[in-house]
Amino acid sequence: MTINDNAHPLPAPDTKEELRQALLDIEAWEASQKDLWFWEKLGRLPFQLLDRLTPKALQNKLAQAIDEVGSFVQTGGQYLISEKSVLDQLNRQLASRPDAPAFADALTLGEVSSLPLAVMDGAADEFARSRTLFATAQGATTGFGGIFTLAIDIPAILGLSLKVLQEMAMVYGYDPNDKRERVFVIKCLQFASSDIVGKKAVLEELADFDNEHRQRDAISQLQGWREVVTIYRDNFGWKKLFQLVPVAGMIFGAVLNRSTLQDVAEAGKMLYRKRRVLERLRNG
Repeated sequence: MTINDNAHPLPAPDTKEELRQALLDIEAWEASQKDLWFWEKLGRLPFQLLDRLTPKALQNKLAQAIDEVGSFVQTGGQYLISEKSVLDQLNRQLASRPDAPAFADALTLGEVSSLPLAVMDGAADEFARSRTLFATAQGATTGFGGIFTLAIDIPAILGLSLKVLQEMAMVYGYDPNDKRERVFVIKCLQFASSDIVGKKAVLEELADFDNEHRQRDAISQLQGWREVVTIYRDNFGWKKLFQLVPVAGMIFGAVLNRSTLQDVAEAGKMLYRKRRVLERLRNG
């Protein structure tokens, strides 16, 4: 669902040449997505060991948290974000431009979809940076306790991933309050955690996402959202197993969470950016 209800004049729109160049950059990024390292493909095996080592009470807590994350597709729940922080960041990006309108400090949600790509990209980069720093600190904190805090870390990083993807959605003018947009968010999450075959499949699904019939298909596919969440959890693999070592897990936790959020934020930015560029080229 695109947010588009302009009430004020905005800076000059992107030219078709700029949009085509942006699309070429995005396609180059898609082509650069490599297969997972061999050791990442073994990701499910350590979790078999982890399940045997983890006390039943912690397993139940982890399963409950993952169920809550999955319910995001249906209702958004506790993971839906407010628009204020996104608008504030976009306002700062817009106000820094030499062609900023006088009302830049009063940008409304309805005007976001018409902002220049450069403004959107700047806000997206800021959210990616701040959320990655937060995830790094979170990983260090939960890594300190080894196995006992690992069960907290996984649903926490999933929740943070959902939040940063919603911020990316709003930055590019899409409303995560709409169920269809929450489907797109989950697909971005799936893309970030998939191997090259999975990434190609997600890109094919998203190629015509704004087509009404394709949207219904995508929502139908995500009725099995537990599979998406389970794959995301399992793809932490034996990398997260390093966090079973107390204290030393701080280092691994910080590095791994940082890498995870960087991948998620980058995927969200590029996939939403591509969607906005294609829509502008179609309507231009």
